Amino acid sequence: MLQQVMTAPGKIEFREIPVPEIGENEVLIKIMKIGVCGSDIHVYHGEHPFTSYPVTQGHEVSGEVVKTGTAVSGIKPGQKVTIQPQVVCGRCYPCRHGKYNLCEELKVMGFQTTGVASHYFAVDQAKVTPLPDEMSYDEGAMIEPLAVAVHAVRRAGDVKGAKIAVLGAGPIGILVAQAAKGMGADQVMITDVSSLRLEKAKECGVDFCVNTRNQDFGEAMVHNFGPDKADVIYDCAGNNITMGQAIKYARKGSVIILVAVFAGPGQLDLAVLNDHELDLNTSMMYRNEDYLDAIRLVNEKKVVLAPLVSKHFAFGDYLKAYQYIDENRESTMKVIINVQE
Repeated sequence: MLQQVMTAPGKIEFREIPVPEIGENEVLIKIMKIGVCGSDIHVYHGEHPFTSYPVTQGHEVSGEVVKTGTAVSGIKPGQKVTIQPQVVCGRCYPCRHGKYNLCEELKVMGFQTTGVASHYFAVDQAKVTPLPDEMSYDEGAMIEPLAVAVHAVRRAGDVKGAKIAVLGAGPIGILVAQAAKGMGADQVMITDVSSLRLEKAKECGVDFCVNTRNQDFGEAMVHNFGPDKADVIYDCAGNNITMGQAIKYARKGSVIILVAVFAGPGQLDLAVLNDHELDLNTSMMYRNEDYLDAIRLVNEKKVVLAPLVSKHFAFGDYLKAYQYIDENRESTMKVIINVQE
């Protein structure tokens, strides 16, 4: 079988290796689709601080079970599945208290350990999550980023009846907006400076789509939500401008959750944060319950994923996929690799 290997920034090779043998607790999966995310692009550019080369990438994935180990139960050949890519120690304080997404020794497939970018992949059954038969492989490969969004929404507690603002209409921002609505939020507003991205958000059913080049964020919140503004603001852009907007215009005593990864140290108005008694919270990856809720939201048609797929590339064109994303940053949402093509 073929395995993708990024040998250095911007360089990809395909190696012929044997189909992996599986242990008694493992599952052999025929990899069907892989989604490309922003962190993969950071690796491509040599800008990911926690990844060394060579590395086999791929962590947003769907596939079909080919074979199961003798001790595996609840998973059978022919089943559609996805893989949760976290590799955790199970011993540290967060792991012992159910917060393994914060493992002190956390590794992620495709970054610090071998990713799924190969024709077949062997993995422990504990990391395999079944998908509904009716779910497409494209959708299955997008459950991982949707789980990120579900976990972020859950960080605010119960959002039923809430008014939610989302800064940044990239893939994660649109998924956060959809997940919030699917989890009971009353109204959701999303902002960006790209009309193309806002049109995509509108296509996904977001209530209010605001271009902050044309309308002030604070004015837009009052216009759409009334004087009480938003109950929760999610920063899915992750820069000083968007976080500055969130702090400046948040209702006193409300909640801001940072979802995006800052590229460097932030310059924030902590005086206003303090004076307005704002809760500034963060969100890191996901846990199993987030995967299960993500699958449920798609199955119940409360989240739509198909509009976010921008383009497909064959497995052998992995490098072309990255080049395409670089050349079409504003208009590209989610690029999918067809591994068996």
